Amino acid sequence: MDTMGIIFSNIYDNNMGELTHFRTSGSIPFGSRYRQIDFILSNMANSRIRNIGIVTKYNYRSLMDHLGNCEEWDLQLGDGVRFLPPFATGHTGAYHGKLEALQTALPVLQRSDSDYVVLADTTVLCTINLAWVVEEHIKSGCDVTVVAKAGKADGVRRQTLAVKLDENGKLADLAVDYCAPEDYLVGMSIFIISREKLISIIRELVPHGKYHFERDFLLSFYNEGKISLNVYPFHNVALFNESVESYYANSMSLLKEDVRHSLFQSEIPIYTKVRDAVPTLFGENGEAPNCILADGCHIFGKAENSVIFREVEIDEGALVQDSIVMQGCRIGAGATVRYAILDKNVSIRAGAVLLGTPEHPLVINKGDTV
Repeated sequence: MDTMGIIFSNIYDNNMGELTHFRTSGSIPFGSRYRQIDFILSNMANSRIRNIGIVTKYNYRSLMDHLGNCEEWDLQLGDGVRFLPPFATGHTGAYHGKLEALQTALPVLQRSDSDYVVLADTTVLCTINLAWVVEEHIKSGCDVTVVAKAGKADGVRRQTLAVKLDENGKLADLAVDYCAPEDYLVGMSIFIISREKLISIIRELVPHGKYHFERDFLLSFYNEGKISLNVYPFHNVALFNESVESYYANSMSLLKEDVRHSLFQSEIPIYTKVRDAVPTLFGENGEAPNCILADGCHIFGKAENSVIFREVEIDEGALVQDSIVMQGCRIGAGATVRYAILDKNVSIRAGAVLLGTPEHPLVINKGDTV
């Protein structure tokens, strides 16, 4: 069955603080060389999904620059991958939810001859064979398949979508915006639905002021018996970057071998824009124990337990610990940085001290000098 994809690049921008001041959630840097959109776009490309619409809202220039003509993903911009900005349909750009955002994709959905649509966000990072998910969806005979992950619900954090399965693996309960207990699975914002069904719900719900895919469609229609739902449990590593705090924690989790192996050494490779540089240069006193370190850096001080992007300079006597340092940053001589997220091209003056906490990392905006 032919399948197309719709990616929401910035539905949750408001949750990411200053990290989305100049960019979308989809183009937030991650893991020393990637962007968040790389994961779902690679999953689609590896699952032979060639027709992909990327729903945008604003601040998507960096996303367009990163994707280029999409050749790194063996895709083609314009004849396969399309940006779907709000002005393309006369929309104001102030999306209230996914259903409303999908109005932007309606012309593309109507022109397509695909049988099914994969809807996905850029905030959940994983490697998943979507072709298998589509196959399971077809076998289930259900209207919608929800990909969900166990072990994420804790009864404290509010989940956008939570599901509970019975002893036979069938859906027993569905909840939205719920502090789900531990026996619930958390939705990964990946859905499979037929193209014709998706078009019909957009036309039916949005004109009646219904904007939220999970609440106004899934929950409402499920409770009224109008749709059947299938749950596809996902068993590998999935990182939910839904806030600055979770972004920091998930970045730090890359220092664990099992997390890196699940994301980057599976049979599903993650592609990104190629920007090769010279190897990282270490000075006489430079060291970087337990770090993820990109190329093109100059390390004359010490970085420890950190994620270091390309072309970062750490001067003599500087100390960087438990931090995320994005491309083009410079840490001055004798400076100390701990529990911080330094956005691109940040400069830290010599001798400065920046201290956050693991629960509340200090964020320095793109291009700032401290």
